[in-house]
Amino acid sequence: MSGLKVSVLGAAGGIGQPLSLLLKLNDKIDQLSLFDVFNTPGVGADLSHINTDSSAKAFLPTSKEDTTQLAEALKGSNLVIIPAGVPRKPGMTRDDLFNINAGIVKSLAEGIAENCPEAFVLIISNPVNSTVPIVAETLKAKGVFNAKRLFGVTTLDIVRANTFISQLFPEESKASDFNINVIGGHSGETIVPLYSVGKSKSFYEKLSEQQKNDLIHRVQFGGDEVVQAKNGTGSATLSMAYAGYKLAESILNAVSGKSDVVECTFLNFDDSIKGSKEAKKLVGDLDFFSLPVLLGKNGIEEVKYEILNEINDDEKKLLSVAIEQLSKNIEKGVEFSKK
Repeated sequence: MSGLKVSVLGAAGGIGQPLSLLLKLNDKIDQLSLFDVFNTPGVGADLSHINTDSSAKAFLPTSKEDTTQLAEALKGSNLVIIPAGVPRKPGMTRDDLFNINAGIVKSLAEGIAENCPEAFVLIISNPVNSTVPIVAETLKAKGVFNAKRLFGVTTLDIVRANTFISQLFPEESKASDFNINVIGGHSGETIVPLYSVGKSKSFYEKLSEQQKNDLIHRVQFGGDEVVQAKNGTGSATLSMAYAGYKLAESILNAVSGKSDVVECTFLNFDDSIKGSKEAKKLVGDLDFFSLPVLLGKNGIEEVKYEILNEINDDEKKLLSVAIEQLSKNIEKGVEFSKK
């Protein structure tokens, strides 16, 4: 894909700035388009001084009613990443974020539908379990939905799962040794790390039951750890930016022709994606779920649902809890989008 344009919506925020920096360093990107409702010109000017070959252009609306800047930022974009929204504060659940972030995400999705309907769309804005359904329903209402090109970014859960188990075995492993599949959703108990499958299995089996429980809890609630450590001044921004970039990079690699690219993502099951029907049956008939997927030139090519047949009994119990909670999160997003 030549002349590749990537748009970051929420580029001046705590996630958007480091995410935009990482994207500026990617040699597959020709144009970096930066949109936010504050400080975008400063971020754009700063990034534009970096001597990589991509351009960086900033867009800032002049008022709440001004949609021209969003349209310009999105026009012709091949990939759109959305970290826009308010961050989580101490004591705030992802559900608390819903009413604020849902409206922001819906308006941005409408902009995508009108200006770059064929773009790959990556959703970082929390709560992902609800915002991804909002985007899906908004694009469907506009007649431009393509399930293969919509991604809920759950990669941070994988990044944490890899890091946290390596910290328990510092003499025998490092974080980059692992690529643990984390399925379900992207909040609390909807996050299900599959430590019993793959390379992590031999390490995981060495842990006591308490250590296993503590490890899983840490992955599920790792965001709280960061919020508390920042003393109320922010949430996970740097690690989230890295995770969002990691998924974007994998998509760009697959689009460029690299084979066997597999990542976990929160997707909308659809008949156009191989394995969707089988996956849906195994996860309580939910329409959205995070599973490993095979990426190709058109986005999501196949859902690797077979992993659900490999999990142990404890993970099946975690999965049951995740399914119950996810159904409510998804319904909340769908209902909001129909208002």
